[in-house]
Amino acid sequence: MSYTFKKLTQEQAEEISYNWHYEGIYSFYDMEADQEDLEEFLDAKQRGDSTFAVLNDNELIGFFSFSQTDANTIDIGLGMRPDLTGVGKGLSFLKEGLAFAKAKYSPNVITLSVATFNNRAIKVYKKAGFEPVETFVQETNDGHYDFLKMKYKF
Repeated sequence: MSYTFKKLTQEQAEEISYNWHYEGIYSFYDMEADQEDLEEFLDAKQRGDSTFAVLNDNELIGFFSFSQTDANTIDIGLGMRPDLTGVGKGLSFLKEGLAFAKAKYSPNVITLSVATFNNRAIKVYKKAGFEPVETFVQETNDGHYDFLKMKYKF
């Protein structure tokens, strides 16, 4: 696959927010599952210039959000279109996002946080070279959930 990263448009943000619905336990990641996250994702000012659509042949297949946590570290958030998850495309998608982050931001470290129940994603992150750092509890989706913080070093 050939991926292109472009600043996320409002139309794409709305597509992801209202039409991307994951099955089973992964519905946790539906944008509509948490009102605060939804409002932030839909607000172009809050998204700023750090959220990118990932396109394959001009077709929206995912997104990456990047935030600088210190001079050497970028924290990422990401999502893949629901019909593309669980079918072996995650590792290449993630690696493209890491390459994009390295080229654009030149970090030494990339971090991310993932719900601890999401073994499928954790497996992909470990394959890409992420290492577990710590677990923590976060309030989201009308509850408190365990998350795993992971770190990738270039």
